[in-house]
Amino acid sequence: MTLQPITENTLFYGDNLDILDQYIADNSVDLVYLDPPFNSNRNYNVLFKDESGQDSEAQITAFEDTWHWNYIAEQTYNDLVTNATPQVSKLIEALRSAIGTNQMTAYLVMMAARLVELHRVLKPTGSLYLHCDMTASHYLKIILDTIFTPEKFRNEIIWKRTSARSDSHKWNHIHDVILFYTKTDSYTWNTQYTAYDQEYIDSFYKNVEPETGRRYASDNLTASGTRDGSSGDTWRGINVRAKGIHWKYTIETLEQLDKEGRIIWPKKEGGVPRYKRYLDEMPGVAIQSIITNIPRYQHFQQKN
Repeated sequence: MTLQPITENTLFYGDNLDILDQYIADNSVDLVYLDPPFNSNRNYNVLFKDESGQDSEAQITAFEDTWHWNYIAEQTYNDLVTNATPQVSKLIEALRSAIGTNQMTAYLVMMAARLVELHRVLKPTGSLYLHCDMTASHYLKIILDTIFTPEKFRNEIIWKRTSARSDSHKWNHIHDVILFYTKTDSYTWNTQYTAYDQEYIDSFYKNVEPETGRRYASDNLTASGTRDGSSGDTWRGINVRAKGIHWKYTIETLEQLDKEGRIIWPKKEGGVPRYKRYLDEMPGVAIQSIITNIPRYQHFQQKN
């Protein structure tokens, strides 16, 4: 395969299968996010604006979100069965046998072909996020497990994309699913954080330092179990080993923390000092697998 030359910051539109095949090299992509169509029975167009900023009548149909079992689907199916790995080939044959030759099978075949290519172009440190809904998420996960292997599945992320609604005779559907896979176990991961809830702050960071106004929590300086070495030694007359515990820090670090005013000394004699943990030094809550604070795309369109 001879790839066409491209420059940085190149934007492609249209069918990504052809773009992947013609332009994207093996092991060259850090991150993939897919928000594929969910059989919404509509066409998605690329619109052009003239210099005044108004929409032009000129437009290109980027892709058609109505899936049918046709010549292209059959051709893609045959290509997967013939040229994909034995695992993918067997799965695609099994899906067609199980659910028939219909719109869903056409959709899954077209998605499988693209996911095979996306796996190819990902770097060993790369990650893939596939955004889908309840219509096909269960099928897509099986396809991803087959291409990436089940061990490379990292998370199912739930995105609450809309507020309460009234669906007749069923549970009200207000979320989409994002499936997170990596190419290898040595993937790039940068933890993201969200702000603490006010209720959490009021409960755990209820102390306020009079001199600075900084909120802080009173945290343990010790942990259960005895230890040899400095963390098990007596400090300021407190024999932690006799209490069946040990310091979380060395004696040298404890002295430094005390100089910095980070030690909370107990008023009661014989009590164990505690650590002053400031709220403004904490990054927040590591992001969880249920996302409720990102509004749907239409919300931004309406505001702009």
